[in-house]
Amino acid sequence: MNAYTSDRIRNVALAGHGGSGKTTLAEAMLFASGAISRLGNIADHNTVSDFDEEEHAHSYSISTSLIAVEWADARVNIIDTPGYADFEGELVCGMAAADAAILTVDASSGIEGGTAIAWNRAVEAGPLPRFIAVTRMDREYADFDTVLGALRERWGTSVVPLAIPIGAGGELSGVVDLVSGRARLGAEGTPADAPAELADAISAAREMLVESTAETDDELLNQYLEGEEISDEALAAALSAAVADGAVITVLPVSATTGVGVRELLDRVVDLLPSPLGREHPLLDGDSVTTSSDGKLVVRVFKTTADPFVGRLTYMKVLSGSLKPDAHPYNVQRRTTERLGHLFLQRGKEQIEVPELVAGDVGVAAKLAETVTGDTLVASEADVAQAPPLPLPRPTYRSALHPKTKADVDKLSTALARLVEQDPTINVSREADTAETVMVTVGDAQAVIAASRLRKNYGVDVDVEVPRVPYRETITGKAKAEYRHKKQTGGHGQYGHVVIAVDPMDRGAGFEFAQKVVGGNVPKQFIPAVEKGLIETLPNGPLAHSPIVDLRVTLLDGSAHAVDSSEMAFKLAAAQALKQGILDAHPILLEPIVRLEIRLPSESVGDVMSDLNTRRGHVHGVDSQGDVSVIEAEAPLAEVQRYATDLRSLTHGRGTFTVRPDRYAEVPAHVQEQVVDKLKTLQTAET
Repeated sequence: MNAYTSDRIRNVALAGHGGSGKTTLAEAMLFASGAISRLGNIADHNTVSDFDEEEHAHSYSISTSLIAVEWADARVNIIDTPGYADFEGELVCGMAAADAAILTVDASSGIEGGTAIAWNRAVEAGPLPRFIAVTRMDREYADFDTVLGALRERWGTSVVPLAIPIGAGGELSGVVDLVSGRARLGAEGTPADAPAELADAISAAREMLVESTAETDDELLNQYLEGEEISDEALAAALSAAVADGAVITVLPVSATTGVGVRELLDRVVDLLPSPLGREHPLLDGDSVTTSSDGKLVVRVFKTTADPFVGRLTYMKVLSGSLKPDAHPYNVQRRTTERLGHLFLQRGKEQIEVPELVAGDVGVAAKLAETVTGDTLVASEADVAQAPPLPLPRPTYRSALHPKTKADVDKLSTALARLVEQDPTINVSREADTAETVMVTVGDAQAVIAASRLRKNYGVDVDVEVPRVPYRETITGKAKAEYRHKKQTGGHGQYGHVVIAVDPMDRGAGFEFAQKVVGGNVPKQFIPAVEKGLIETLPNGPLAHSPIVDLRVTLLDGSAHAVDSSEMAFKLAAAQALKQGILDAHPILLEPIVRLEIRLPSESVGDVMSDLNTRRGHVHGVDSQGDVSVIEAEAPLAEVQRYATDLRSLTHGRGTFTVRPDRYAEVPAHVQEQVVDKLKTLQTAET
């Protein structure tokens, strides 16, 4: 691999809907550049970018991969990102390393849910300059004009064709470049005259390109308005500036499997998309850093993986300065100095050692001790530069992990910590009320793959189940209860007798103990034992073995035996009296209620609100923001633990939501009966 200066580097994210041809396009770029001698394909599990066993098993991309391609005296760092919504975090990480994006749109399917997600993430990351590659032009029903029209309708007239196809489906033979008006035929991109029968189509498409480009350049606009002929050179120069500014988004047809349009795409990546040089990156302190070879060292870590042979791999982008092996950069977040060893460029799983990562470059370091995704490396502790955190999607899909063996229990926490280091979109916590380890992911596929990686990479086998809902028990009425604990043994017996009153308290008040014993019927030394017996009973209520909350217990009376009474006897008496008192005081279940903020296409609002009603949800309001609506709602946690998958289905992959705990509320009577029966069945099965 040759060495390149910053101005000859292009960092380009490949992004789009799952199945729109990103990985195949990356493979075609490698093949066109001569980096590989034959095209791999996803079905044969031999593509460069999809090299993980899980990707082979599921036949779709799971992780962002780097692919270094040399083309036209430049290096193009292709950042191939997953299109499946569960792995949007990988898309965010990939966009953080990119200076431009190629969004893939299937020529027969058109705009899909993942297309909109990729577009939005590219905008949030810069906005980044964008190309749109209309892929699979060799497939049946491929229709470039229809896709182009949909793109312009969705994102405006700044979306313009840069080339048009010659034929489609099985008759696809090449593309016509709209700047030069010349055709490029076949996989080799052989120059030729444009077909005469396409003259009208070429003229109309070039008019779109010229008009949108002229709007970004005053001199060109004057020429256009005055009807002057615009030269190819003037158009190319203005187009380059417009694309770099994001004012014009160009569309190119391509067929990765036949190679048609691939060379044209690579040429345009080098000619039109910007290098990282001179780009400003905001920092947390309100300042910014400009990508420059002579600037101070600022490195952003955008991904961390564990390679079975090399160990931890840290993917990084040099925002400013340059990075060399054996340097000792300072990690701002961890407040520690790291020691670098070898530096690499990545081509899928292949590591290509390099002597330096220059400003704007993207590469990998091995075996850093403390650094994880999102960290910033600088030259020394004296530097205060810190890149902002990555805008990762918030996980909402809850799964309980149940280790299968004692050995799995012992290893689980360490394995989960490593898993979260590699994928910060996974959250793990211990649910105190249910004694479960709960893993929260972006979606179901991510949960399944996380469990598979626990097994394969760390030897931890777990069952993945719907988490138990942390219900609580309380009372709605008042009651008195009495219990006499009396047991005779060979020596001293056991005797403890209590009379208590139970009263409900306001929601969230917790537990309160009082005593009104007169005459010493319960000796003072045993009253703390009564309170302790009550407190020890609170975590395991009589209704559904859930924690008891929001009640006051008053010790009214009781009796003691001069010889047989003890602290243990009064603890046991208090516990049994409390259980009986709760059953007599009209007990109810409380369930956690969560607040939802749902962002979705406006056309899906009706379907989503109807679905929320079936989940016992309550909508507080709907706010329209253009073609996007925001629903503020609440719902029981029990109904939305797996809501991510259902919302995705209802909104064709375009809906997202956040969730936060709000309060506990009474479970409706008809639901409570079902829940109690289910919990009792579960308790019986476990015992």
